[in-house]
Amino acid sequence: MPEFRRDPIIGRWVIIAKERGKRPSDFVIQPERRVGGFCPLCQGNENTTPPEVLAYGPPGRVPNTPGWTVRVVPNKFPALVIEGDLDKQGEGIYDKMNGIGAHEVIVETPDHDQTLAGMPHDHVVQIFHAYRDRMVDLERDQRFRYIMVFKNFGRAAGASLEHSHSQLIALPVVPHRMQEEINGTRKYYDYKERCVYCDIIRQERSQNVRVVCENEGFIAICPYAPLAPFETWVLPKRHASSFPSLDEPGFQALTGVFLETMRRLDRALPRVPYNYMLHTAPLRTPPMEHYHWHIEIVPKLTMIAGFEWGTGFYINPTPPEEAARYLREMEID
Repeated sequence: MPEFRRDPIIGRWVIIAKERGKRPSDFVIQPERRVGGFCPLCQGNENTTPPEVLAYGPPGRVPNTPGWTVRVVPNKFPALVIEGDLDKQGEGIYDKMNGIGAHEVIVETPDHDQTLAGMPHDHVVQIFHAYRDRMVDLERDQRFRYIMVFKNFGRAAGASLEHSHSQLIALPVVPHRMQEEINGTRKYYDYKERCVYCDIIRQERSQNVRVVCENEGFIAICPYAPLAPFETWVLPKRHASSFPSLDEPGFQALTGVFLETMRRLDRALPRVPYNYMLHTAPLRTPPMEHYHWHIEIVPKLTMIAGFEWGTGFYINPTPPEEAARYLREMEID
């Protein structure tokens, strides 16, 4: 029988429709059609992007030239612009303000054909360092209240370029989705005097049916009420509300679990389109006892259609217990 499952953080209900029979092996992933031609993110084409705001490379490298390992540039076609004032206004019952923000592209590798799942551990650590360094720098701008880091992989997940990259958008408001999550964790904390994510980690480790992998510092789980098949969360075991507060041993531990998770997903669902999002506390907030930063990875395996848009319920044909077991059984190098 199908099940309604309630997300314990924001109260959203999800339908786990087992009768739809979508076992992991049932998903047909359409291969990405290779698009040839010029790539502005490839090494040697630095002059075709806006000037870099951050790059890692050998000492003495000249900015905006080859030799980098990870490079961050402003988006050439930004969703928001960094120059100007917010200029908040009202038009009767309606509110508006200027589209002020920062929109940057993290070019994850100089190699056009390399995917995140295939990158060495130390290189992925650099990518996480780039996220941290750009977040710390942009936090100095008092206009910004939240920074969202995300990755779209594959055209079905919204990627317009094949070259491996992620994006960062600094916003003048806290997004409703994040505020909903923060409010949900505060309600739980006010009632139980514990962090809901810490409780989730304790219960998942105890039951051990939705755990994908873990190490001393981090754990990857398929959440109890996932929006999509094979949705996976990566969480620090030690409570922390802000990603930039991570220390170097933490970056190493995060990369270990994150990279193993990505390799298991890639082995189970080769080159599946996916999105991942870094959920962290709003800028300039003191440590929150009720909120716990994490990364959410959502493969693009199902369609959002009329029922989902009309009701807010999501139908997931693969129970997370089955998805986690399948991922654990994958043999990876």
